[in-house]
Amino acid sequence: MKIGDQIPDLTLPDQNGQPIRLHDFIGKNPLVIFFYPKDNTPGCTREACSFRDSYHQFQAAGAHVIGISTDSVDSHRQFADSHQLTYLLLSDTAQLAQQAFHVPRNLFGLLPGRVTYVTDIHGIVLHIYDSALQPRHHVREALRVLQSPA
Repeated sequence: MKIGDQIPDLTLPDQNGQPIRLHDFIGKNPLVIFFYPKDNTPGCTREACSFRDSYHQFQAAGAHVIGISTDSVDSHRQFADSHQLTYLLLSDTAQLAQQAFHVPRNLFGLLPGRVTYVTDIHGIVLHIYDSALQPRHHVREALRVLQSPA
């Protein structure tokens, strides 16, 4: 996946087990799709809570925020409930989204990487931010792209 590509047409279950199709957002809203390694780990919790704390800014920009990891629906539900996450968390247990987006592995190759994709209203990737070590910067980068003049 690179800048200028359209996001893949995938359907994954959210934290409530409901199927969410990424292409259903096309023509309606920009997307901020962030891949993170694992629920309830320190860096991932910081990142998820940073997206939660800035969610009103994403809403003001008309964007939907979607977090994706290989954790189960049950893990996502507990993670969302425990940290009052107000956006979708999608379960990618079969790693279909990881593969379709070409998300790299982390530094040690043990876990999926931490990458954020920002799309326009047509599902075209405008920006990719890849940083395993600076989880809070993903929010800043995504907002910078969404709030910059076209």
